[in-house]
Amino acid sequence: MNLPPTTATPLTMRHRVVTVLGALVATVALGGCLLVAPTDPGPLRYRDEVFSGVTTTLDVPYGAAVAQDGTDVTLYFDLYEPQGDDAALRPLIIWIHGGSFRSGSRTSAELVDQANVFARKGYVNASISYRLANPGCVVINAQCVEAIVDATEDAQAAVRFFRAHAEDYGIDPNRIAVAGTSAGAITALHVGYRASVPGDSGTPGVSSRVSAAVSLSGANFIATCEQFDAPALMFHGTTDPLVPHAWAQNTLTCAEDAGSWAEMITWEGQGHVPYVQNRAEIIATETTFLFNALNVRGLL
Repeated sequence: MNLPPTTATPLTMRHRVVTVLGALVATVALGGCLLVAPTDPGPLRYRDEVFSGVTTTLDVPYGAAVAQDGTDVTLYFDLYEPQGDDAALRPLIIWIHGGSFRSGSRTSAELVDQANVFARKGYVNASISYRLANPGCVVINAQCVEAIVDATEDAQAAVRFFRAHAEDYGIDPNRIAVAGTSAGAITALHVGYRASVPGDSGTPGVSSRVSAAVSLSGANFIATCEQFDAPALMFHGTTDPLVPHAWAQNTLTCAEDAGSWAEMITWEGQGHVPYVQNRAEIIATETTFLFNALNVRGLL
């Protein structure tokens, strides 16, 4: 995925970049860090897997839009919930798949894996579809940028759908996160950074704002960062050939310049979407980040 870098400026002390060198982890922790894990005795909901089963509901429509080729597209999600849970207010994670904005699906293996893990921790999870385009973002052109905008608007429609139907799905409308890989990570970041540009893919008149964004091998390319953007957690390999690490670094700079919170876990010598080899670290870090960024302690 060859996209243009944003303008880089030097990072200031506010940013924390975590570099992973094999088993060695060097961290610079500042006050108010969202990556300090809760130390409460377990089992603790939202930190530990307190549910043994997951209830899955497939193919639920959440919106509709027109694709680049003029066809009408119905947008769907698959829902993953903790089995037997009777809580009325639960945080929601919206998962967004990759595929260079031209392929992929909401059944992407790493998303289904994470949706099940976080459902067992007590979260409601929705893996969504969005408009795809041909050729997507294999090369940089106006169609690629339009594909990014379309995907972002569709994901924002998903946010609005769940916020409007929060009571129906037993979620807290003020505790919604977005997360994705590759193109889905790019989309998740743009949802976090483009709350004021919602598009028209469904459920108008409801806020598109989220409380957290998670990116695996993504970057922000077209959004203007603002002070009250969602805090963003990023994972990236230094040898990523599709979304270069420097572009993710630029996203940190964009957030820093705006005064918003962002952090990146950097894997030396690793490429694009190295989920399998880093699964344990990804899930553990996401767990801590979402626990704090969504303030789920208020739900315990």
